Amino acid sequence: MKIYTRTGDQGATSLFDGTRVSKADARVDAYGEIDELNAVLGVVVAAGVDAETAALVHAIQRDLHAVGARLADPRHRIAARVEKAVLDAGAVERLEAAIDRFDEELPPLRRFILPGGTPAAASLHVARTVCRRAERRIVALGEGEADPVIVTYVNRLSDLLFTMARAVNHRAGVADTEW
Repeated sequence: MKIYTRTGDQGATSLFDGTRVSKADARVDAYGEIDELNAVLGVVVAAGVDAETAALVHAIQRDLHAVGARLADPRHRIAARVEKAVLDAGAVERLEAAIDRFDEELPPLRRFILPGGTPAAASLHVARTVCRRAERRIVALGEGEADPVIVTYVNRLSDLLFTMARAVNHRAGVADTEW
């Protein structure tokens, strides 16, 4: 398989169903944001996190590939054919369980905090903002254009990334800076 195909040289790309659209299409923009989020999560792991956090990030990255695939599938055909592209309520529940686990070790949040701390935590804050942007792009596609579980997953993921950033700092003995 070649990396370059030359099929996008004129500014168009193919969706999962073969439909050709502009690379500026809202759907392409939405799954592009998910791809950027996935890359930022790679930076998080590279910045240095413990094994538990790295494993969770890798699981999220796999989920994000499924989200991107689902967004590139306007006729909703991929889920029935590609098992690893399935994203269901269980994925959201796993995010919520992780939020609860991390939150148990953290001091209560009483004020807004400034993004930062360790390189990994700062990268998680960047991931959180990219995640929120991706969520806005997905919602902008309009009702019925994305599986509702995807919207819920991405919304919950931004909450998890915030909580993970705080936990990474806490585990490193770095206090959050309050606003």
